[in-house]
Amino acid sequence: MSGPESFEEYVAARRGALLRTAYLLTGHREDAEDLVQVALVKVVPRWGRIAGDPEPYVRKVLVHESVNRWRRRRWREVHTDRLPEAPVAGPGADRVALQQALARLAPRQRAVIVLRYYDDLTEAETARVLGVAVGTVKSQARDALVRLRELVPDLGHELEDVGR
Repeated sequence: MSGPESFEEYVAARRGALLRTAYLLTGHREDAEDLVQVALVKVVPRWGRIAGDPEPYVRKVLVHESVNRWRRRRWREVHTDRLPEAPVAGPGADRVALQQALARLAPRQRAVIVLRYYDDLTEAETARVLGVAVGTVKSQARDALVRLRELVPDLGHELEDVGR
């Protein structure tokens, strides 16, 4: 695969895909934009070494930055004993429920699900991006899918074939 000639060409060509991945990692459009910006700033100094195939490295930076941001923000969460009123199901309710369930996964599990099933990477590619063993990708995906089925039981039929 021939890589983009310049950093600017890469950003122009891949910005949408990077934003999608970042959105799925963070769950918020603004956070996704910030995450992509931070990742690209970190990639620029290394561009000469990764220019041939920058995608795996950029994804790795996105995932690591997302995990770091989650760790820094985690202490700000406020727990309550009162549950909010149940939302009324409407068009797109399944998608919203799945996005909310994704947000409740541990960062590494969320990263595995996003890279494997949304970005369509193989187990080996996902392992390389995350810097872990293929077995770790498999176990994280298995555990994440179990958790997603628990969090969104109505989507169980749609998640049946995923990860099997």
